[in-house]
Amino acid sequence: MPGDALSQDPAELRRRIDSSKAHPARVYDVFLGGKDHYPADRDAAAAGLAANPRGYLDVRHNRDFLRRAVTALAGQDGIRQFLDIGTGLPTAENVHQIAQRIAPESRVVYVDNDPVVLAHARALLTSGPEGRTDYIDADLKSPERILELASATLDFSRPVALCLVAILHFVEDEEAYPIVRGLMDALPAGSRLVLSHLTEDLNPENIRAVQRTYTERGFTFVLRSHKDVERFFTEAGLDVAEPGVVPVHHWRPDHAAPVPEQPEESYLASLEDIEKVRYKDINDVTDADINVYGGLGTKG
Repeated sequence: MPGDALSQDPAELRRRIDSSKAHPARVYDVFLGGKDHYPADRDAAAAGLAANPRGYLDVRHNRDFLRRAVTALAGQDGIRQFLDIGTGLPTAENVHQIAQRIAPESRVVYVDNDPVVLAHARALLTSGPEGRTDYIDADLKSPERILELASATLDFSRPVALCLVAILHFVEDEEAYPIVRGLMDALPAGSRLVLSHLTEDLNPENIRAVQRTYTERGFTFVLRSHKDVERFFTEAGLDVAEPGVVPVHHWRPDHAAPVPEQPEESYLASLEDIEKVRYKDINDVTDADINVYGGLGTKG
């Protein structure tokens, strides 16, 4: 059952956490201004920022792409079920908050395998009375388990939006494409795929420098071309919605990215560069800043 992960002994969760090694979900948390990470994650994020000083724009615009995609699916396409794999740590405007604000009856299942995420999962489980939100402790590389557990919350006879946002660059080709194809094969007609992915097409020097900092820390970090990202949609037999697979800041922009509240100037000046990221306004983005493609596909 989806709830089985939440009943785990906190001591067991602590044993599963390796705070000596950076983890993608926790590095992401650093860039989003969260507090649920360890020095190794902070060091990895700081190294990535040093390699690409505007790299926080990739992370934040990737997140804003998710906001716009879920808004479109719930508000325009009538999608009421979401399966978000590689959820990461709870942060402002999670999928269920966006979808249930538009359609309170929406059902959302989150999937992640990081015990730190699991330890914070109860913060996600705050669905309104009309909808439902659940969390599964599972790995993207175990799609059968994900589908089995998600079926307790989602009705797989009705369309589901599968969200694979900034996760597939941590998976090698021989696994990545079959996983996406298998997940979409299990979903009914009318289902959607929301996908974003890092690339070296756009600004190769910056993103390759970031790639080096993460591979040195043991991460799988696969940068895929536009053609390779499109392949996730075409191999799954999906029709790609307008405007296609594009840099995320060009995917149906609404110029409504949240602007963080600014602290006192003296306090801001006292922070390290990686700490200042949370206060950055991302609306000054240019094409030279972004290394992430995003797209939305529909199963016919």
